[in-house]
Amino acid sequence: MLKTVKIEITGRVQGVGFRPFVFTLSQKFNLRGTVSNNENGVIIYLSGSDKNIQLFYSELIHFPPPVAQIKESKREEIPLRKFDNFCIIPSIKKGKLNLTLTPDFAICDDCKKEITDNKSRRFNYPFTTCVNCGPRWAITKTFPFERENTSLDSFEMCEECLEEYTNPTNRRFHSQTNTCQNCGITISLHNSKSLQLNIPPNEIFKQVAALIKKGKIIAVKNTGGYLLCCDANNKDVITKLRKSKKRPHKPFAILYSSLSLLESHLTINYSQKKALESTERPIVILQKKDFNGDLAFTELIPGLNQIGVILPYSGILQLLANELNIPIVATSGNLHGSPIISNNVQAEKVLSEIADYFVHHDLEITNPQDDSVVKFSTKYQQEVLFRRSRGYAPNYFNFTGKTNQKIMAMGGGLKSTIAYLPNDYLYISQYLGNLEHYDVYKRFVEICNYFIELFEQKPDVILVDKHPSYQSSQFGVEISKKWRTDLFKIQHHKAHFASVLGEHHLFDCKEKVLGVVWDGTGYGDDKNIWGGEFFTFHDHQIDRLTHFSYFDWLAGDKMSKEPKLSLFSLSDTEMKDPIATKFSDSEIAIYRSIKKRNKLKTSSVGRLFDAITSLLDICDINTYEGEAAILLENQITEYDLKKCKSYCDVSQNNKIDTKQIIKNAFYDLKTGISKKQIILNFLFTLASIILKVADQNNIKKIALSGGVFQNTVLIDMLKELNGNEFKLFFNINLAPNDENISFGQLMYYLHIINVSKKLRKS
Repeated sequence: MLKTVKIEITGRVQGVGFRPFVFTLSQKFNLRGTVSNNENGVIIYLSGSDKNIQLFYSELIHFPPPVAQIKESKREEIPLRKFDNFCIIPSIKKGKLNLTLTPDFAICDDCKKEITDNKSRRFNYPFTTCVNCGPRWAITKTFPFERENTSLDSFEMCEECLEEYTNPTNRRFHSQTNTCQNCGITISLHNSKSLQLNIPPNEIFKQVAALIKKGKIIAVKNTGGYLLCCDANNKDVITKLRKSKKRPHKPFAILYSSLSLLESHLTINYSQKKALESTERPIVILQKKDFNGDLAFTELIPGLNQIGVILPYSGILQLLANELNIPIVATSGNLHGSPIISNNVQAEKVLSEIADYFVHHDLEITNPQDDSVVKFSTKYQQEVLFRRSRGYAPNYFNFTGKTNQKIMAMGGGLKSTIAYLPNDYLYISQYLGNLEHYDVYKRFVEICNYFIELFEQKPDVILVDKHPSYQSSQFGVEISKKWRTDLFKIQHHKAHFASVLGEHHLFDCKEKVLGVVWDGTGYGDDKNIWGGEFFTFHDHQIDRLTHFSYFDWLAGDKMSKEPKLSLFSLSDTEMKDPIATKFSDSEIAIYRSIKKRNKLKTSSVGRLFDAITSLLDICDINTYEGEAAILLENQITEYDLKKCKSYCDVSQNNKIDTKQIIKNAFYDLKTGISKKQIILNFLFTLASIILKVADQNNIKKIALSGGVFQNTVLIDMLKELNGNEFKLFFNINLAPNDENISFGQLMYYLHIINVSKKLRKS
């Protein structure tokens, strides 16, 4: 018996080859009808036998296209309709967008083969893509995801591309990013004086490879923005790049041409390999232990025993890597602290003093993105996101909340992101950076406005950090007044805690949850600088349980940039010798005077890390954010918990003596204990404190967030010490650092402020 059904699919189903997949499936089961995108996802009308429709639906739901993610599917029988065949019809948008946006996907194996096959018509064409790969968010202007809604709209398909696009048996059937050498994006090579070199497009990467081998720096416009590239074994050119980019010590990412080349240099495990080859294709931080290649490590990763490695994720990078077959530096095209550049004119203006040559192309990048960064802990393979950007943004898939309000959360200030809830889905922007930099703040404002234009609605509620000086908070207050929205200020560390509660759906948990939030800085409810916090969550309320004992916050923001100031703040008269080596007599007199009259205090574990690092003469001045903590962890490759001891216990009333930790570390240093063992004792102390506080308060669930929990040795120690006694929850889909603040603000509002308001009304 014939019947007609209407099927609605939501989730990541646009820009992933879903409609052509549906078409092919309809042919397999002899069904007629239509498929199209709309503002909610994909809508399908099918007419055929009941059995075939059921088989179609089952295969569609259980075996969707490789990069698709189905959230919900609805099927209903409707009055019988007659269709002559099955076809893909143009998208019809009848309302505001309510769908998952599509991130960028790394180049697939099929496209990779084509660009290296001299018999293929896409041989050496760097913008080769198909329904399974290529840029999406980077080129999106609006949705539904159709070519006319992307920056590829200005490139009209040639006859051959159009034939592929309309051929149901072709991999590029209805591929919105389909182009080729004849009709597609033009690539060109320019010198630093903006002069275009007369080189055929298919010879450009061979020429660029030769220039890199000669010690030149090349600014390459990739699919997410410009990358600065040079030979990763040329000490002189890397030193030059550091100097001109104003990035003296921060490690550079290294691009390997293939996994096989990487594995010939370095042993990598399953988790790392899986991440390196994923469609997100992040930078993966690896230990360089047993490295077997030739890299200028002193210049690439000063003082570090770990390297950030990435594999080619676009045709551009793949073709360049193929010509070189050596590792190269591939770092963001910007000045240190500024956002990644994506505009040709701006690139030449800003980068001409850095780059010797430019590889430009004429595809507009509407959403520039840095590469994402992940790391895995050594013992337990706990994945930690360091930066969530290309490949992950702008979606958050794990959201389950419901509200009629349109909410925008402005995040923090240092590692800023924006979270927006305009419909049934939650969107979190790519990593934006430090808003103290004007260009970053400008991009922050642009993304905020872009979200509002994309979803065609302004927020009803604005959420900001309590810190009055954060640019994100000030902007939030400004637009709240302009649009007459509700405004809520949410404490920084409570937002961190809420981010983990939200990720693991713990807001409905009946038992208490301990929140451990450790980072460098955050404006506290008592107007001090928090950062070593313990909270409890119960019955939709967050309370501060305890914290590391306060010590003096000295010299404002300078303290976060000079670890030796944290040591000075935590030192006593017994530590005069290490202090005397780091400060002049006049500086000591000045800071002592400041200490005497200082009223601003901090509980920051981030600053405690700084103090230990300075005490051990590892780092006194940070040249990049978090340098001291990174160098501290860098000293450790393995550990034995049986040889570790704690520098501080937790009193019965939950007091934690911060200065005692420093004092005991100092005693060990004086008695000749190795720096490595002191660091291990310090990390062991921190892990032990967490479990002791949980035990004393009879709490079995522990949620951990904040930048300190990017330390993978601490994570492994904590897991090993814990065994199965407590249930540990970490940020998993978000970075533990301030990138999760916008998400945490939104979770805090939905599950604490909103619930509180409802209770008051009842």
